[in-house]
Amino acid sequence: MKKKIAVLASGSGTNAENIIRYFQGKNLACVALVLTNRQSAFVLERSRGLGVPCFYFSKGDWENGESVLSVLQEHNIDFVVLAGFLARIPDSILHAYPNKMINIHPSLLPKFGGKGMYGDRVHEAVIAAGEKESGITIHYTNEHYDEGAIICQVKCPVLPEDTPDELAQRIHVLEYDTYPKVIEKLLESEV
Repeated sequence: MKKKIAVLASGSGTNAENIIRYFQGKNLACVALVLTNRQSAFVLERSRGLGVPCFYFSKGDWENGESVLSVLQEHNIDFVVLAGFLARIPDSILHAYPNKMINIHPSLLPKFGGKGMYGDRVHEAVIAAGEKESGITIHYTNEHYDEGAIICQVKCPVLPEDTPDELAQRIHVLEYDTYPKVIEKLLESEV
């Protein structure tokens, strides 16, 4: 029986779409649900276009967590993937998915992580600090932003002339290539 993945996203949903497409036609798992905390998030359009049910939850619903958890349970979700999701995960959801909820961060944690560190803010900080390398970190989700146990990191160079956009493009390539494969390996290890 296929494992069911829920993707949580707050923005345009390019990582969500990449993960949905990666698991289409695979026997191991499928993306069964997309959830967002932003009514205008383009991830809603992307997931609808790919035939994946999607739901928007208000800030109050996210903070409480019960209605979100209820939807996850109603859809028999086995594994939760954060893909550009910017809200804190309520404890009730974290406790329902111990070691079954992961996140991706666009830097080499523990550097440049924590509340408010996302997207271009991360890339700007990496460049401003004069870092010679950056990359992605895939980690388990816990009660603290970007502090869960690290599953894997993949590095790329930071070039002296890089703009945040140029670095972001390099990071996106790593994300699109690595994240679905790591999800697949974690799910295979549960079989």
